[in-house]
Amino acid sequence: MQTGQFTSAPDAVRLIVSKEGFKGLYAGYGSFLLRDLPFDALQFCIYEQLRLGYKMAAKRDLNAPETAIVGAFAGALTGAVTTPLDVIKTRLMVQGSANQYKGIFDCVQTIVREEGSNALLKGIGPRVLWIGIGGSIFFGVLESTKRFLSERRPNNQENSKSE
Repeated sequence: MQTGQFTSAPDAVRLIVSKEGFKGLYAGYGSFLLRDLPFDALQFCIYEQLRLGYKMAAKRDLNAPETAIVGAFAGALTGAVTTPLDVIKTRLMVQGSANQYKGIFDCVQTIVREEGSNALLKGIGPRVLWIGIGGSIFFGVLESTKRFLSERRPNNQENSKSE
């Protein structure tokens, strides 16, 4: 639907299945995993290292705005680093039955040969901005939820003393 090929989601499913079979619904799934698995691993590692470094330097826990800033930076940095993987994933997913690319490596080679290596960074600005904002919200909510749950957790030491 993003490419304007379909009028609705049911229309998209119907047309994809009729042209490419059920397998067509999973076009680019391998490249999706190739992008998202490293993205998630990197983002969490970067966030945690930044959070721990900031906590050690400040000698206290981060407050909500600080957590949001660290999360935004982790998201933006990870978004920038994984932009080439996102470009590859997108190209493979939108090629449809045209089969312009034979796979991930062919996609990279074709992009670099026909458009230059800078094409692997297409959309980096909006991606960094969007994922930075998302990282801010995600890690802000994550830390607030962790704090909320830990404050409401029964203390195990009190339970063992009463027995």
